[in-house]
Amino acid sequence: MMNVQEQIETYITSQPEPKRTDMQALHRRIQEVMPDCKLWFLDGKNAENKTVSNPNIGYGLQTRKYADGTNREFYQIGLSANTTGISVYILGIEDKQYLAQTYGEKLGKASVTGYCIKFKALKNINMDVLEAAIRDGAARNGF
Repeated sequence: MMNVQEQIETYITSQPEPKRTDMQALHRRIQEVMPDCKLWFLDGKNAENKTVSNPNIGYGLQTRKYADGTNREFYQIGLSANTTGISVYILGIEDKQYLAQTYGEKLGKASVTGYCIKFKALKNINMDVLEAAIRDGAARNGF
């Protein structure tokens, strides 16, 4: 059985170019922003082994309260390949307009929702602005 680092490496190297190189660069940058953070790898499958989402690399640790009243640990920042490019998830921000209002126009060619920044390739976005958004999300969760 592979450890989390091996799962992440396998996932990134399975991506076609140029997405692979972009994901490797983002993975390194997020680890520079959040050194020594807990790493996660979610394969996108549920308990019945059905694919329910794209695989995700997670960084950091937060405790989230769910609708059923339970608290569960989850990552703070996520990275995932999607059919058209790459998604960066910044979790734990209560105001669903915050990311778009604060970083949206400065990011470049990206779509920004309540917690997701989605783009086709790194060359299309301002990496310094993306890093600022990641640092913001990590700081909000105590990292």
